[in-house]
Amino acid sequence: MTSASTHPEHHRISPVFLGLVALMAVSGWAVWYGWAEVTGFAVFVFVVSGWVVSLCLHEYAHARSALSAGDVSVGAKGYLTLNPLHYTHAVLSVVLPVIFVVLGGIGLPGGAVYIERGRIRGRWRHSLVSASGPLANALFAAVLTAPFWLHGMADVPVAFRCALAFLALLQVTAALLNLLPVPGLDGYGVIEPWLTPRVRQQAEPFAPFGLLLVFGCLWIPQVNEVFWHVIDTLLRGMGVSETETFLGLEYFRFWQGEPQNVLLP
Repeated sequence: MTSASTHPEHHRISPVFLGLVALMAVSGWAVWYGWAEVTGFAVFVFVVSGWVVSLCLHEYAHARSALSAGDVSVGAKGYLTLNPLHYTHAVLSVVLPVIFVVLGGIGLPGGAVYIERGRIRGRWRHSLVSASGPLANALFAAVLTAPFWLHGMADVPVAFRCALAFLALLQVTAALLNLLPVPGLDGYGVIEPWLTPRVRQQAEPFAPFGLLLVFGCLWIPQVNEVFWHVIDTLLRGMGVSETETFLGLEYFRFWQGEPQNVLLP
């Protein structure tokens, strides 16, 4: 009998994902070589397509680690194809995070792949399955910022440089938010196997509201200030300045007009 871990169709990359990668590549080319009239829109398409690609990679990392840990059901569910339409809640996993990017310029933790935890044995494996998603975002951020920390940005067009910076910011915010030990987020999934059954039972009712609690806390000025200070510190460590991420957001919101007299360090 062919299992989900060996069936070739379960590992075939979806044309939907390949289309997203192609859209990201074409829009990135347009940002690099585009005229001033279309640069902002190209940045918007580049960032949104790149953000959806990162969501797919996030969920793929969960599914792949779950497969390695013993949950062979993820293959039959289509999670290994990188197709976002196979997620449990495509709207919550893709559409809502994109809306948050447009409205607030923050990487909302999305995604919903159903892992059959009963098939997985061992607390370390459970923790790794939960941690793999945010780690995928962190790795993607490292790739996006490689030209910055390798000092390869000297001849890069300003718009493309800022678009990369803003997309990297989304990855860092998504990774950091997801790693918070709040019920419903991946960070809680990392520590949950190590908690007593009583604590897990008490925390379970709060899981559907964990993300709302986090964003409610971000409305508190003091918390918001600390959060963005941490994000800026992490990005500076990757060679990305606050000015570059701010201008990336300005280019992204092309309907407000593109930034003028741009001067970067």
